[in-house]
Amino acid sequence: MKLKFIASISLVWAMSFNSFAQTLKLEDALSRSVEQYDKIKSKQSIVSATELNTTFQKQHYLPDVTLAAQQSYGTVNMLHGPMYAYGGMASASTSMPLAEQNWNAAFGSLYFANVNWNLFTFGRIKNQVELGGRKEQTAKADLEQEIFQHQIKVSAAYLNLLASQRIKYVQEKNLERAEVFFEMTDTRAKSGLIPEVNAQLAKAEVSNAKSLQIKSYDKELEFSKQLAVLLGDEFQIFKLDSLYSTSVPQQYLANLNDEVKNHPLLQLQQNKIAESQQSEQILKSNKRPTLSAFGVLQGRGSGFEANYAQDNSAYSSNYLNGVGIDRSNYLLGLSLTWNITNLFRSETKVKEQRFLTQSLQQDFDLFKKELNAQTQMAYSQLNNAKENFEETKVQLSAAQMAYKQHTALYENGLTTLVDYTQALYSLNRAEIDYEIAQNNVWQALLLLASARGDLGVFTQQ
Repeated sequence: MKLKFIASISLVWAMSFNSFAQTLKLEDALSRSVEQYDKIKSKQSIVSATELNTTFQKQHYLPDVTLAAQQSYGTVNMLHGPMYAYGGMASASTSMPLAEQNWNAAFGSLYFANVNWNLFTFGRIKNQVELGGRKEQTAKADLEQEIFQHQIKVSAAYLNLLASQRIKYVQEKNLERAEVFFEMTDTRAKSGLIPEVNAQLAKAEVSNAKSLQIKSYDKELEFSKQLAVLLGDEFQIFKLDSLYSTSVPQQYLANLNDEVKNHPLLQLQQNKIAESQQSEQILKSNKRPTLSAFGVLQGRGSGFEANYAQDNSAYSSNYLNGVGIDRSNYLLGLSLTWNITNLFRSETKVKEQRFLTQSLQQDFDLFKKELNAQTQMAYSQLNNAKENFEETKVQLSAAQMAYKQHTALYENGLTTLVDYTQALYSLNRAEIDYEIAQNNVWQALLLLASARGDLGVFTQQ
């Protein structure tokens, strides 16, 4: 009893709140879901990141400019002979070879400015920039696909919540009828016109009607929670637009041959294919050489004198004598580099990437076939839903008439309690079937919009 009391209080509060709440139209719900849903915000951040990556790739057209200053302290012992270092550092001295080892040390310095500019990369940088643009387009297509799918979910949740609210309304009317039935039966039983057992059976119908009402309210809470999550809102009982509960869509698309090529899912897949093809071009460009222009301006200083090789005392360990610039040099030139091994390495990677492109194309073909099949199915389901709705109109009209007749007969003692309760049950079932059938027409139209990739099919009614 305590739980029922709490549920009843909650129900009254929710109904009161709902009566004063602002109506949430579907277009407002769709707009809020795009603005507030975290997954969409995440996709938007990815788009921003890819835009910056494209800008970064374009910056590779600029030359590399390096400034450096080096100060050191060490010896200058040297020998004639070759030296080779690969993948590591080496120490080099610049004096003439000395007759014997000594440990004289002085400060030295190196200052330089270096410019290296890749004049021609034979398409490598250009392809990198284009790949950055492809990644950007893919990210945008992924965002559009996410928005579309999310709006489909929001629309479905909106219709589900509306259906639950309409069923709750039906159960409230059913409870009212059951209470009237009980009052009428109880009065007649107290007057001795009918057995007391009839009043108890009528009371049981009231209790059953209350139970159905509470269950319908639980469904409303469940679908309200789903819609709130999809909107990125706090939990609340939404008041929805009556358009989708008082009418059915009037415009029906009849062309089964309409293309689905503009579906966001296919657009995303096409961008993935284009991105993969651009990756192939980058791998092909790795086979080609690079022509660079370079320039170096260098200044050096040393605490060792020019005649140190002849006079080992001609040096100074004073810091200031070693960090100034004693000699300067410049260097200008062109450099052509070509890693021949890449001719073989790149070809293997190109073949690998080509298979990945084929895989993406095959996925595209599969998605397109599935969407075409879903579109055809959705058309059929939409027609079936409309026909079923028309039948529920007949069912509801007949149930309402039967209920009125049985009510009149029961009031005059011309029919049994069993017949009356059967009429009451039939009317309740017919009202629920009517609400569900009407909602199903909109759900079928939403399914068609989802298959065609065009939400306007659903919203522009």
